[in-house]
Amino acid sequence: MKRLILGSAILAALAILPCAQAADSNAPHPQFGSWGYDLGAGDPASKPGDNFFRYANGKWFDSTPIPSDKAAYSMRMKMSDLIEQRLHDLMETAAQSNSAGNTLDGQIGAFYLSFMDEARIDKLGAGAIAQQLSEIKQAKTRDQLAAMMGRNGYDFQHSLFGYSIDIDLKDPSKYAFYLSQSGLGLPDRDYYLLPNFAKEKAAYQAHIATMLGLLNWPKAEASSKAVVEFETAVAKASWSKSQQRDMVSIYNPMSLAELEKLAPGFAWKPFLHNAKMGDLKRVIVAEKSAFPQLTAVYGKTSVDTLRAWHAFHLADNAAPFMSKAFDSAHFALHSKLLQGQQEQQARWKRAIAAVSGNGGDERFGSMGTMGFGVGQLYADKFFPPAVKSQVEAMVTNLKDAYRKRIEQLDWMDTSTKQEALKKLDTYTIKVGYPDHARDYRALRVDRLDLIGNVRRAAAADWAFYSGRFNGPVDKSDWSMTPQTNNAYNGSLRDIVFPAGILQAPIFDVNADPAINYGATGGIIGHELTHGFDDQGRTIDASGALRDWWTAKDAATFAARAAVLGAQYSKFEPVPGAKINGELTMGENIADLGGLTLALDAYRASLKGQPAPVLDGLTGDQRVFLGWAQAWRGKANDAYVRKQVVSDPHSPRQFRVDGPVRNIDAWYDAFGVKPGDALYVAPADRVRIW
Repeated sequence: MKRLILGSAILAALAILPCAQAADSNAPHPQFGSWGYDLGAGDPASKPGDNFFRYANGKWFDSTPIPSDKAAYSMRMKMSDLIEQRLHDLMETAAQSNSAGNTLDGQIGAFYLSFMDEARIDKLGAGAIAQQLSEIKQAKTRDQLAAMMGRNGYDFQHSLFGYSIDIDLKDPSKYAFYLSQSGLGLPDRDYYLLPNFAKEKAAYQAHIATMLGLLNWPKAEASSKAVVEFETAVAKASWSKSQQRDMVSIYNPMSLAELEKLAPGFAWKPFLHNAKMGDLKRVIVAEKSAFPQLTAVYGKTSVDTLRAWHAFHLADNAAPFMSKAFDSAHFALHSKLLQGQQEQQARWKRAIAAVSGNGGDERFGSMGTMGFGVGQLYADKFFPPAVKSQVEAMVTNLKDAYRKRIEQLDWMDTSTKQEALKKLDTYTIKVGYPDHARDYRALRVDRLDLIGNVRRAAAADWAFYSGRFNGPVDKSDWSMTPQTNNAYNGSLRDIVFPAGILQAPIFDVNADPAINYGATGGIIGHELTHGFDDQGRTIDASGALRDWWTAKDAATFAARAAVLGAQYSKFEPVPGAKINGELTMGENIADLGGLTLALDAYRASLKGQPAPVLDGLTGDQRVFLGWAQAWRGKANDAYVRKQVVSDPHSPRQFRVDGPVRNIDAWYDAFGVKPGDALYVAPADRVRIW
């Protein structure tokens, strides 16, 4: 189920407090070094002012290989490995239990076993999706095919248009139905349109032919070429990801009649009927100017090509749950070529991802799973409720620091400051797990039917969201499962830290507070700042899309943000692949704000006393090193090339080097001088929040 989340969820190592490791939390020494930082991981030969990421992480970077079953490795990956092992133990126990099938343990165990039954899955082959494939073959018209697309939110069908349910950005007391462009099989429109992705595009066409061949589709080679030509036309009509960041431009409410007029030639009513939204009277269109172009492309494409397109994507979306021939072909393109992952993960790891939720694993797409059910078991066993109060107290310190910074801003008028402070006070902090457990009793799970389990779980997930569409907004809602190694700032003006992220090593109860403020405090500040980044600042204290800025303040913010964007656009993580400063704008603003707030909060925590010096490092130095250690990681070139065109987050090194060069205290702490590679003159440093 796809949902609109304001201020993109942070996708890297996040942690607040150690959970589920009672023995570790009582240990007399921190996990890293003698005070929470691994001094042996840095590279003292590197000047902080030239490459601060390497200064803090260089020896680790040089000596740590990327595992062959991963495209990247980091502190977050290490945390995920622990979560994965815990989930493995939970699911193995559930699978071996004698619980009835309709109990939560029984359902999770049966789902897990259905994925692990590789012999049965291989025996099914393409027969696993025979029913859906037959429907595609029998379709005679574009309208029939368009109707099938309506199931893409809860089935393996692909679609020109994605949809989601979230709060109405102009009336936060209600839910709204959002429509957005879709239709591509490669990670971004650039893969179809730019010559530097010609290799990937050609491989994609070969992959389509392979998949269609496995389905015994007629004229697989010719059909694959026609499918790529169709998707290339779709890519040309589509908005870029940078354009999609404009919150005002992507909010276009209209009636169904207006939608049919805007984008004619598409069977909107059957589409919505199959989306379980047949009584819908109003939609919100995102990429408004793209919609008529997309339906025009659709209308010009032969039904034969569209059937092949549907068949290929049906197989490609279902492939991770199918026989080895399908799964291996899917892995070869999506994981090995596009991300550089050299080996397929062990089957038990993929089974955990299938049952628990994708956790960022693109092999499993947006299909719903039993993620919140698994989260109930995870939180019960590994998350002590007492942690909530400790996390919330730390958040309070960061909010106090943010309040003081807003009050002292020299570029913002009083009226805008008042609105900003009002919004800051509205944020709700959610920690660990949702207040209300998800009810899975009506879900049928069959240990002999993996494809059916995935489809039924996805349908139940979508039924949960669509079923409450006409009711009041649930302000206790979560968009991440408790076991997720992530955090987010959501459309409900909530900041959510799941249990999975609340563990060592990023926060260590035995570590020096400066390290915890740099890592944990920086992440809390990051999430707070998302409410005031280039997207979040367009939402007011009620959660509504509204311009609450004076014209002068808005212009100043935009100018300062543009300078930050220009800085990041000069970074080139791998040759020929530069960061897109517009695409990553929100995350870059949040990183700068988060680290700035973390330093303020640490200094305030000293209550006027001098910070201790540890191993010759001052308190300020340790805050910056805590931040750098939190982002310790590496990725292969293919992963990075994909990231810079499709991900709103900058690569890890630049989440360290990008913010610090705009913070005066970093220059003082590490003696950074003109001539150093990261040096920015004081007048040119970006100061927003």
